[in-house]
Amino acid sequence: MSATRTASPTPQGRAGRSTSMQKKVLVGGSIGQFVEFYDFTLYGLSAVILSEYFFPDGDRVTGLLVIFATFGVAFVMRPLGGLFFGALGDKVGRRKTLTITIFLVGCCTALIGILPGFAQIGWFAAILLILARLGQGFSAGGESVGGPSFVYEHAPVGKRGLWINITLAATALPSVFAGGLILLLSTVMSDAAFESWGWRVPFLLALPLSAVGLWIRSRTDESELFKKTAAERPKEFSPIRDSFRENSVGMLQVFFVLGLTALGFYMLSAYFVTYIQTTGDLSREQSLLTNAIAMASYTIVLPIAGAIGDRVGRKPMLITGSILLAVTSIPAFGLVTSGNMGLAFLGQTVFVIALCCYGGGCYTFFCERFSTKTRFTSAAISYNVSYAILGGTAPFVGTWLVDITGVSTAPGLYMSVCAVLVLGLIFVTRLPETRGRLG
Repeated sequence: MSATRTASPTPQGRAGRSTSMQKKVLVGGSIGQFVEFYDFTLYGLSAVILSEYFFPDGDRVTGLLVIFATFGVAFVMRPLGGLFFGALGDKVGRRKTLTITIFLVGCCTALIGILPGFAQIGWFAAILLILARLGQGFSAGGESVGGPSFVYEHAPVGKRGLWINITLAATALPSVFAGGLILLLSTVMSDAAFESWGWRVPFLLALPLSAVGLWIRSRTDESELFKKTAAERPKEFSPIRDSFRENSVGMLQVFFVLGLTALGFYMLSAYFVTYIQTTGDLSREQSLLTNAIAMASYTIVLPIAGAIGDRVGRKPMLITGSILLAVTSIPAFGLVTSGNMGLAFLGQTVFVIALCCYGGGCYTFFCERFSTKTRFTSAAISYNVSYAILGGTAPFVGTWLVDITGVSTAPGLYMSVCAVLVLGLIFVTRLPETRGRLG
């Protein structure tokens, strides 16, 4: 199915010079994505010390499995948050909704930074940790889709892929920032000091970061696309009902398209640091450094892939990216666990290129697939369910596969099989080309 281009009287329909408001929206959306993924990535990067602090009983593998299970708990709440904030965003507007989500996710992350541990209050510490993770997941269910949707509706039509992928590239920067911060703190502090209180500092920083994003968003406005749609919709408008009634096929397609990138991204950002330490036998500092450099390359390659998607279309990027992930995942994971720092970085780089190629199509596709009327709700439901099932379980499944098989590349095989399945579904469901669609 080909998308048709239609002339638009709004600034979003022209590919000329960006306005000041559009640039503010782009910056605000990017900061929101940074804060959301900073909170989630920080938890994965801190998995080893969190497992010892909140779940000290049992062996090392058991502790990691438990902490990665609590990592996945937050993703269980994301679909519920997507339903709540998606419907709210389609009714009252994206900007108002996003001011709530960015503040809430920052508060929940800072809460983790002040929690007492198992030694102080026993298993009640783990309960509080899980409650904070639930709050993170609920707010992220709205932020993860609302930010890109807000940017999409302001972006010039011919640059939507570039703009969306600049926004989503900000999801990789937290790994660089948080990983670098943890590396710095663990280097300049004694092991005892870092394990006692130093690990808390990155979590506490989430609150001022959220405040910056909140201030920038307060200076933006809704897009002309949303204002026009809001003025024309019927009084009995129900975002959730209309999403399932009008967009069921599109929601299914976004579910599996986003599921693959969710799995890949959280393997890269939340699992690899622990994976390299436990399976590749590199130190914490070496693991953090190689992963931070790989995530930095992600922030460069992803916008380039988005710009290519603006020229060739979303579907060709999805097909090419899924093939690359199917072919390169096993050798890439083999390099990551080689025990050599240079090869570990090379393996992550190969994986990043394949993942970004796929991202050059998928991130814009999930916004373009739906109309402005129900975009936030429809995308939030399918996006967050896919991230809950495949993204949230990625570190747990990776750890479990290595443990039961004894094969270091087992997570790579899992990634490869998922890529093959998604490639088949792209053709079976006759995935449409969405490039150029208007709201």
